Amino acid sequence: MIWNREMECIDRESLRRLQLTRLQETLQRVYSQVPFYRQRFDQAGVRPEDLKTLEDIRKFPFTTKTDLRDQYPFGLFAVPKQDLIRLHASSGTTGKPIVGGYTRSDLERWTEQVARIAVMAGVTSEDVAQIAFTYGLFTGGFGLHYGLEKVGCTIVPASGGNTRRQIMLMQDFATTVLVCTPSYALHLAEEARAMGIDPASLSLRVGLFGSEPWSEGMRREIQKAWGICATDNYGLTELGGPGVAGECLHTAGLHILEDHFLAEVIDPETGEPVEEGCEGELVFTTLTKEGFPIIRYRTKDISCIDRSPCACGRTLARMRRVTGRTDDMLIIRGVNVFPSQIESVLMEIEGVAPHYLLVVDRQGYLDTLEVQVEMAEERLVDNYRELEAKTAAIRERLKSVLSVSAKVRLVEPRSLERSPGKAKRILDRRPRD
Repeated sequence: MIWNREMECIDRESLRRLQLTRLQETLQRVYSQVPFYRQRFDQAGVRPEDLKTLEDIRKFPFTTKTDLRDQYPFGLFAVPKQDLIRLHASSGTTGKPIVGGYTRSDLERWTEQVARIAVMAGVTSEDVAQIAFTYGLFTGGFGLHYGLEKVGCTIVPASGGNTRRQIMLMQDFATTVLVCTPSYALHLAEEARAMGIDPASLSLRVGLFGSEPWSEGMRREIQKAWGICATDNYGLTELGGPGVAGECLHTAGLHILEDHFLAEVIDPETGEPVEEGCEGELVFTTLTKEGFPIIRYRTKDISCIDRSPCACGRTLARMRRVTGRTDDMLIIRGVNVFPSQIESVLMEIEGVAPHYLLVVDRQGYLDTLEVQVEMAEERLVDNYRELEAKTAAIRERLKSVLSVSAKVRLVEPRSLERSPGKAKRILDRRPRD
């Protein structure tokens, strides 16, 4: 099923014309309504009328997370505060939060966008959707709630945490769609088994997962545990929340809603565009946002884009699942290491669970990396030699992939911290100079 065939199956030339018109309107609006952008454009020596083609967007300056924090809370809004009917914000764990403002039209478009993403994943009006995202300033809970409601689902607004109650609700309400982070989906399955319940025996059939990077290996683990189709969806507070891109049932990349967003991929070091299909940092410009439009936002998410048609019939470009972030990248003895690389290795190793922690420290002048990974309960062994062999196998596999040595420590099942939100994968103990 396709929710909006006119936009999702639009021919590429018509799409480009639509994007160009909306981009020109957006640039004119931010230049006249947002002093920050007017100053930035003037400093760069460009004006909205300089945009003649979509490629001309490269003449315009980037917007960064630092810019958004410096303009906290309302410095980038393009409408008076009285025109806003909703505010959302990021967690602000590394500084001031990012604040997003929504007009009534913004909320209507957001709801429509999320409905499109949900239908891509196979959701129908007959489903019961349990939302295990936290409700509040975080965009995920409310964004998925209203989008799924528009599709016609029955909504179970369970919010985050209280894991055993989540499982009880799944049983009692015959939940068919689960919305949460992929790591929490695995934790729910783990807790269900601890309660003597086979997760696959419940009514779940679709998982809408997002808010953190995850690997194909983790997808397989989730699908095996729950017996469901697990799909990825993508969004950022800076772009309005979920509803930027999502996977269809072919899971061959996340369809970007290009009628609402212009996507670029750049070299994170130079800021220059990469060749078509190559990996780089995602950059987005909003095309329809009224309250909080944003120009060339550097997401720091690493991905690539495929503009070929999908087997589902949609013509929208597809972004590969985010493999990591430039700011999540660890530099260990001069080597760039992404948690997603380590996760992919661990998911291929029999006998370990999909729960791990990367501990970074410094001994003398050298950085060290320790990978703590849980043993699978059904594969627990007391044989020291077998444990040593397993540890050595993981260590060697990691070294071949990362090109750097890591200490591996196998830990007991369920000993690493669990979270209903984004999984905590890195503990960096290096002194801050």
